[in-house]
Amino acid sequence: MIKRRKFIQGSSLFAGSLMVPRFLKALEAQPAEAGRQKSLVIIQLSGGNDGLNTVIPVRNDIYYRSRPGIAIKSADGLAISDEAAIHPSLSAFKELYDEGYLSVANSVGYPNPDRSHFRSMDIWQSASGSDKYISTGWLGRYLDAMCSGCDHPSQILELDDTLSLALKGEANKGIALRDPRRLYNSTRDQFYQEVLDSVKVPEKEAAAEYLYKTMASTISSAGYIFEQSRVKPSSHSYPSTALAQGLKNIAGLINSDINTRVYYISLGSFDSHAGQNNLQTRLFRELNDAVKAFTTDLKQSKRFDDVIIFTFSEFGRRVNQNASNGTDHGTANNMFFISGALKQKGMINPLPDLADLQDGDLKYTIDFRDIYATVLHSWLGADDRSILGRSSEYLQFI
Repeated sequence: MIKRRKFIQGSSLFAGSLMVPRFLKALEAQPAEAGRQKSLVIIQLSGGNDGLNTVIPVRNDIYYRSRPGIAIKSADGLAISDEAAIHPSLSAFKELYDEGYLSVANSVGYPNPDRSHFRSMDIWQSASGSDKYISTGWLGRYLDAMCSGCDHPSQILELDDTLSLALKGEANKGIALRDPRRLYNSTRDQFYQEVLDSVKVPEKEAAAEYLYKTMASTISSAGYIFEQSRVKPSSHSYPSTALAQGLKNIAGLINSDINTRVYYISLGSFDSHAGQNNLQTRLFRELNDAVKAFTTDLKQSKRFDDVIIFTFSEFGRRVNQNASNGTDHGTANNMFFISGALKQKGMINPLPDLADLQDGDLKYTIDFRDIYATVLHSWLGADDRSILGRSSEYLQFI
């Protein structure tokens, strides 16, 4: 018999980093609409991306007066209207906009915003108010609400080494992995099979029982994810960056019959207190090239209409630049939505009003939870009210 201590130590791989309790079954059995499953891909821009230099108000004198050293020149921006341009490093986003595949929401935020990275990210990932603390994420609660027993707990995958709060529910949690093959290989260790074959968990050992069941379901899911990743792997050329390779893995899984509905991936950090333009340009080039390869891949495989991609950041930056050619933590921000199935294309709402600020920061005009509600209700077919614990106004972009 394998000793209890060794079992718990070995099982920490699964409980600590993958966090996959036993899922529920209904979501896996849900038929895809018209035979095609809809997928959601979320790209988190960690660190507080500067929205004003992302969607640039090129006709606004206040913008240029407030940022004499870091404002993007009108001639350099990629024009999407008479009033706005996209950052020059986001040429693929400009192309998507022109083709009718990109929508922009401006001034997205929440009441009484918090300027702490950690707290604001918790608010965005849990979908709580700024005065409440919730230990579950909005996507984790989506799993809790929609599932009732799954053979393979892989309905939500995060392309990372650790699982974000957004994907943690009360009863169910997503799976974090960098690469399906690496996850699969890590579970092939003989030790884990010996545990499954020989360990008898004593009664009333709740912690050990949890770890044992978690390990069993993770090993099963690792094999399932790996096999699905080999069904129709992407043959399209992608950059070698972590973001691009993550999106390539996602494209391959979307093309397979895997039960995954939501994919979550991050890029950053955008915390640009100094030398902002160089930092943002470098990260935007990585974002641009990865998204261009991903959307081209989805179009070629005829899955672009079945996928919606959205970007978010925990907050924007202040309107005024600081003394180090950067910007400090702000409030409201913009979001991009990309899909072949958009119903409202282009600018969803007006640019931020730079003449009407709150303590030098942008005022939000769209509550981010209304966007979550729209995605849950209109794309994933879920009961957004029970998941978010509030009534929301649906937007019309999907």
